[in-house]
Amino acid sequence: MDLKALSNDRVADREHAISEYWNSIDLLKLTNDKRDKDNRYVFFEGPPTANGKPGIHHVSGRTLKDSVCRYKVMQGYYVNRKAGWDTHGLPVEIEAEKQLGLHNKQDIEKYGVKEFNEKCKESVFKYESLWRKMTEKMACLLYTSPSPRDRQKSRMPSSA
Repeated sequence: MDLKALSNDRVADREHAISEYWNSIDLLKLTNDKRDKDNRYVFFEGPPTANGKPGIHHVSGRTLKDSVCRYKVMQGYYVNRKAGWDTHGLPVEIEAEKQLGLHNKQDIEKYGVKEFNEKCKESVFKYESLWRKMTEKMACLLYTSPSPRDRQKSRMPSSA
């Protein structure tokens, strides 16, 4: 039995074209358009720490979470799929300490708490694009919330 090729395009090109199409029709929105908003399935995703690179263990976890949400949509539930970012806490501080060669609270105070906080914010933005690309390449139907950088800008006073 001969199998006919579905396409002669490179797999990466087809993948990109499909992703672009899904984005152009807002597939994620379409999955909920005909669902009753009163029949909700709520799924809280534990957000990744945005200052680290995504790994295969993140792909596995995100795939399982996406599968559960897709299944619930197929059952007729309205599922609002929105991911967030963990942009604070110990992992962020440890990353900044490593980058600066600091070892303890006294080192941080000597460096300057305000300056250290700025370095922490910078480290959060470092891998954001990798997370977004990974999510898109997985064909994971998930709105990624505004980036940590966008949220930071929205908190800054406007200079009119």
